[in-house]
Amino acid sequence: MKRKILILSILMLLAVVFVIGSCKKSNPAPLNLGTLMVGTIDLNAATAPTNVPVNPAITATFSTDVDAATATTSNVTLTEDYDAVSIPLTVSATGKVVTITPTANLANGALYKLVITAGLKASDGQAVTPINRSFTTLGSFLPAGMVAYWNFDGNANDQTGAYNAAAGGVTDITYVTGRNAASGQAASFNGTTSLIEIPNGDVLENSSDFSISFWMKCDTVGQHDQWVLGLSAWEGFQFEYSCNYGTNGTQAQYGWCKLAAQYSLSSVGSQSQDLWYDGTGTTKDFNNGWKGYVFSKDLTTSGGVDGLLGEQWAHVVCTYDHALKLATMYINGVKMFQQDYNLYGDPMDLATGLVWAGATGNNSLAFGYIQDKNNESVTGSWIDYSVTTNPHYKGLLDDVAIYHSVLTPALITLMYNSGKP
Repeated sequence: MKRKILILSILMLLAVVFVIGSCKKSNPAPLNLGTLMVGTIDLNAATAPTNVPVNPAITATFSTDVDAATATTSNVTLTEDYDAVSIPLTVSATGKVVTITPTANLANGALYKLVITAGLKASDGQAVTPINRSFTTLGSFLPAGMVAYWNFDGNANDQTGAYNAAAGGVTDITYVTGRNAASGQAASFNGTTSLIEIPNGDVLENSSDFSISFWMKCDTVGQHDQWVLGLSAWEGFQFEYSCNYGTNGTQAQYGWCKLAAQYSLSSVGSQSQDLWYDGTGTTKDFNNGWKGYVFSKDLTTSGGVDGLLGEQWAHVVCTYDHALKLATMYINGVKMFQQDYNLYGDPMDLATGLVWAGATGNNSLAFGYIQDKNNESVTGSWIDYSVTTNPHYKGLLDDVAIYHSVLTPALITLMYNSGKP
């Protein structure tokens, strides 16, 4: 009997030890990634997506609850590939889901790299296996930081949300297939009445540093001057593409383009100045050019300015660097012309940036003409919108972006190479 009791006691003790041992050997549930999504776009797919919106809300769903204290920007990062800039994020965790949101819009058509480190842990302390994923945002490449951007994909809305077309401010515009699949649609202008008016354009100009970027495909068959866009004409800024004229006044081949802009002066007031390019290579040191012309690319053996801007898609960027007092024009990713206002003398050597100096009420940025059609800063029959034979723009316009910064040559080249037809 005693032997049976002893054996029973030993068996019971072994059972207790087995249970305790089993408890000690149990492992916490691993923290595995289940899905990584932006809406219905799978960031965890075998092929990295190229259609992510510029304002993504990224949701990472894991196999078990996440320790919210570890869902931080130290453990979750998003890096812009083209300039290696770390994107500011808000990161939070609720249950199994971590939400990752950039604090500002990303660049268009740009590659991004998302990293989640082992610092992210489950609620029971289990670390995640580090995650590295990449994606590309929608559209043709545009650097982040624009203050306004119109892609003309079926409307004239500013993609930053601040500068949409006015009510009734879109006249005789159609939206057509753009230069490539990534660029979506473009706005088409008929050369007589087409116009898009954007209110409060003066805010877009008032800046020390300035860049404007756009794609154009001009219809030059009719051989007439073209006012592509304008804000109060030269009392704000305007871009035009114009003909040379023969001795009898007839229009010949398109010979030049310019960005005329109003510059604020550190002394007082403002002055208009033309960033005028004719493709002849004329500089202060060659062919008796103006004293501030420090660079001009010679296009005389390659069709001139018309060879770049006529009847084909072209990418135009104009910049002003207030610290260096340099105004520069790029076409198709290449520097074409540069003016140094330090060499101009008084008053342009005092230029501190761009400024709007238009008439009260005429502060609309116009696409397809030189100024607002109703509230004119500059008056006269030659500039009257209602005169259909005046230089209304005829052609396509796309991806107009304005920055209060100076786009670098490397970025401008990247913009052209990624967006060209």
